[in-house]
Amino acid sequence: MAYSGRFIPINPKKYTGDVNKIFFRSLWERSVMVRLDTWDAVLEWCSEEIWIPYKSPIDNKMHHYYPDFEVLLKTPSGNKKAILEVKPYKQTIEPKKPKKVTKRYIGEVMEFGKNQAKWSYARAWCANKGMEFIVLTEKEIFGKKV
Repeated sequence: MAYSGRFIPINPKKYTGDVNKIFFRSLWERSVMVRLDTWDAVLEWCSEEIWIPYKSPIDNKMHHYYPDFEVLLKTPSGNKKAILEVKPYKQTIEPKKPKKVTKRYIGEVMEFGKNQAKWSYARAWCANKGMEFIVLTEKEIFGKKV
């Protein structure tokens, strides 16, 4: 997932931020952008235009979390706002402790802890604004079994 670049929307009126500053940091994010841009149920969307404060368990300090997407969806029960985060499924589950603790394992544990903190704050932030927080993995994006 090391591919990145600028995204040029087909429907720029749906984008609520600066259409000249839409960047994807992975092909997964780009796939989501294409869907948000072309799906009729998406009324508005933006990418990394908002930030949510969160306390990191790594340094116990406050930081800014920039979620991947904010969307306004048209649903049968009315319009719904949501925050979407794109992550590999592996980063959404706690790493299994190996027989020998390695630097890689420590990094995975730290990343998992940081993500859990961000998402906890994001869920509370969204609930306070009547929004939903959704983490999208390869399962949801591509329909892959994990």
